[in-house]
Amino acid sequence: MITSKQRAFLRSKANELDAIFQIGKGGINENLIAQLNDVLESRELIKIKVLETALMTAREASEAVCAATGAEPVQCIGTKFVIYRPNSEKPVLVLPKA
Repeated sequence: MITSKQRAFLRSKANELDAIFQIGKGGINENLIAQLNDVLESRELIKIKVLETALMTAREASEAVCAATGAEPVQCIGTKFVIYRPNSEKPVLVLPKA
């Protein structure tokens, strides 16, 4: 579990990111989860956009993706959300101490 100070640090890093995945009417499937796991392993922090055609809100999508990938939700604003999962072997981001 990340602290509010660490979450604020991650939110500041996420401001610079573009959404690299989109969730549409196809929803969240195994293929998407596999791709997210690969990207989380290398980047740790990613932003995802939920399209208007999706059958879920950004918050619902964030919860489902986090449950499937073991990531932490960082932020959910409008149609976008940010998730974080540290790389166990070589961390890319160094979080402030709790």
